[in-house]
Order: sequence, then structure tokens, then C-alpha cells
Amino acid sequence: MNTQTAQTVLSAAPFATINHKTLPSATQDTSKVDAKTKASAQDFEAVFISEMLSHMFEGIKPDPMFGGGSGEKMFQGMMVQEYGKMMAKGQGIGISQQLQTVMMQMQEQQHTTKG
Repeated sequence: MNTQTAQTVLSAAPFATINHKTLPSATQDTSKVDAKTKASAQDFEAVFISEMLSHMFEGIKPDPMFGGGSGEKMFQGMMVQEYGKMMAKGQGIGISQQLQTVMMQMQEQQHTTKG
């Protein structure tokens, strides 16, 4: 993935839309913001895992007797995407938790500097 693609992915990621305006005040429930942050971090991890898996599956040749063709090529990408989502929903690989922590710190910093 080149730098421009990475910037595009990061700017289009769901967590890019969370800003200081979504931070709760002292009287609001923080579970909504935490849930959005967790979901965004998990989505990012799912995309990351899917990218890693897609490179792994590129090297696997389909069985000529029962596989191959344009249908397999088309559905393999969707299968890899779902594998990434399932892995991120489970234990994941640790990116989600780290990203969620960093996102909350960034939001708190934004909130304190603007507020």
C-alpha cells in the first residue's frame, strides 16, 4: 500500500468522522462515544487484516478440478473481507485496542484545546 492509498483509507475510515463535538460532557453517557470509537477501531482492524489475508490468498492456486474461474476470483475478495471482520470481532491482532486508546487520547486533547 503506497502513502497516497494509506492516506485515502485513513481519511475515509469511519473513525475520521469522530471529533471533539462528539465527546460527551460530564453529564452525558460516555458509552455511545466509546461504542463508536470501538466500532471504528474494529472496522479499521478488519480492513487491515483483510489486506494481509488478501496478499496471502494471492499465492494460493485454485484446484483446477473443482475451482477457478471468474466466479471464484470475484467471491474470494468478499470471503477474505468477511474473514477479516470475523477475526477483528474476535480477539483480533491487537490493533483495535491500541487504536481505540489513541483515538480517545486524541479526542480528549482536541476537546481540552478547543474547549
